[in-house]
Amino acid sequence: MTTTRPSVGLILYWCVALLLGATFVFAAMQGNYGLFRRAEVLADTRVLQAELASLQARVARMENLTKRMSDGYLDLDLLDEQARSVLGLLRADEVVIR
Repeated sequence: MTTTRPSVGLILYWCVALLLGATFVFAAMQGNYGLFRRAEVLADTRVLQAELASLQARVARMENLTKRMSDGYLDLDLLDEQARSVLGLLRADEVVIR
């Protein structure tokens, strides 16, 4: 009974094909545009969107406070609060307990 061994060319062909396939799979997973990088970018996007929403809320609050302290719109309660906190002012009928 004779057994035929595969030729060296066929083995070399399959080794090169396997190596190229492994290279492309590795690049698809780990490369600059791979699946793992995409997951990182999506996570970063969610974090940055949350930070953006927080900053937009702070800007809206500051715009509201600025509007309330402008000449055209005077909020006496806000003015009183700012004078107390920044300047340390008190009313004549108040007692400070430290």
